[in-house]
Amino acid sequence: MAHTSRGEKALIEKAKKAAVSAKTPLDKLRAQCLARGANGIKGLGRAFRIMDDDGNRKIEYREFVKGLRDYGVDLDKHEQQELFQELDTDGSGTLDFDEFLIALRPAMSKNRVNLINQAFRKLDKSGDGVVTVEDLHGVYSVAKHPKFLNGEKTEDECLYDFLKNFDTIEQDGKITKDEFNNYYAGVSASIDSDAYFDLMMKNAWKLG
Repeated sequence: MAHTSRGEKALIEKAKKAAVSAKTPLDKLRAQCLARGANGIKGLGRAFRIMDDDGNRKIEYREFVKGLRDYGVDLDKHEQQELFQELDTDGSGTLDFDEFLIALRPAMSKNRVNLINQAFRKLDKSGDGVVTVEDLHGVYSVAKHPKFLNGEKTEDECLYDFLKNFDTIEQDGKITKDEFNNYYAGVSASIDSDAYFDLMMKNAWKLG
């Protein structure tokens, strides 16, 4: 389920080139995030989540600029202002945290989105829209996990480690559908072939 190192390298190289040729601040920010790998958008999300002291999931312009700077994003003042205004669709002076991350996702074909949704539904056994360790029992096997085999970790500890791959914002051991989609949007960006993405998802999640 984890992204392959070869795919990660391909994504990073592709994103670095895209960052240079990006025509808009949003494209530039997206490319700079993906230049850090499939989890690049996840990392930016965490940087902003740390600053959300009151937990209202809103980002003011001052926080927006600070979050970009703390994450090492290279946008000049004009680009920062243009990007904020583009994303602040209702003109409220704040950005909705989740909508910001969704806007950052690379575009995906309908077929890829459907595969990601199928995988999430398979994981979410309870159907409540959140995947927990309990949901993973019987769906994801840790039988070959080296730390499970040598007794260093229990099954639940291995499952919790697995969840961390996707747990982008709260780091609470729960995966929302948005977090799952954010992760696979990054993976998708590194795979040009729809056929290969289809094969990877079906093999990884044993989809029909």
